[in-house]
Amino acid sequence: MTPTSTSSPNPNLTGTVQLTPFYAIPIALVVLAIPLIFVQPWIAGLVALFGLFLLFQTATLRLQFTDTDLDLYRGETLLRRFPYQDWLNWQIFWSNLPILFYFREVKSIHFLPILFDPKTLQACLEQRCPKP
Repeated sequence: MTPTSTSSPNPNLTGTVQLTPFYAIPIALVVLAIPLIFVQPWIAGLVALFGLFLLFQTATLRLQFTDTDLDLYRGETLLRRFPYQDWLNWQIFWSNLPILFYFREVKSIHFLPILFDPKTLQACLEQRCPKP
């Protein structure tokens, strides 16, 4: 696996593009849990645990856009392949503050937190899987 890593606003989108990690959401959740301790300690604990879980996922998962598929890796291990030909729709929610990526395939629907560079994600989606 020899991915091209990019995070510039106008990336070169030919070949394989591996998205860089985006730690904003997991860190924001962990930081949000701190003042919540004084209001509701058990809710603060849940928010902090969820933030730490997302932090682990951000550090270990990788998304790669190939010419034909979106591939999900953990380290060098391919976990799942999503062929573009099976995609019906996609959307990044809240463009000013992207936090959720949705895409629908013929047989399933996926909601993913934005754990990868949102600008490169958007650019790759627009190029490789344009909306109808």
